[in-house]
Amino acid sequence: MSSLPNILTLSRIFAVPLLAFFLWWPGWQLGYLIGFGLYCIIAITDFFDGYLARAQGTVSKLGIFLDPIADKIMVAAVILVLTAQGYLRGPYAGDVHVIAGLVILIREIAVSGLREFLGGIQVSVPVSRLAKWKTTFQLVALGALILGGAVHGPPCQSVLEGCGSIADSWVHLVGLVSLWTAAVLTCITGWDYLRVGLKHMD
Repeated sequence: MSSLPNILTLSRIFAVPLLAFFLWWPGWQLGYLIGFGLYCIIAITDFFDGYLARAQGTVSKLGIFLDPIADKIMVAAVILVLTAQGYLRGPYAGDVHVIAGLVILIREIAVSGLREFLGGIQVSVPVSRLAKWKTTFQLVALGALILGGAVHGPPCQSVLEGCGSIADSWVHLVGLVSLWTAAVLTCITGWDYLRVGLKHMD
């Protein structure tokens, strides 16, 4: 319980409410800048807790249990807060980008349930390379959306709102494109997991 990897994992979970606090006010650019820094620390910690656990030979059942939960809590919290504050909005498409966030959340819940079912019958599903790419795009997307809040402030639905050209919010657009890329990869990898699970549901 008191191993460094487990402490790092727990710190990620406890940092999520603080991250949500800094993202709560859409016009507070300093808050979004601090939130971006905290988000980066959480992401780095995510890498090091697993790396240290393997390097030190201290992989524990608690760590295996907490690590995916910490990841999903952060992703769900950031997507929900950014959606509530209008950051999953973009030019021309408006709030349609919320669908990408919804797809990611549905997949996370479904795969968690599937893993729990397969774990009960002693079947493990290894993380594929494509799933790792999904995670990478997901991290980049949420990070870019937060950074966009720090650099540009609240996003505009269209240039007609008087917020300048689309080029003026390029960081935010990188976040939206990455989010849709992650959503597409989410569907592909989610189907792969489901296909494996269906073989054991006879």
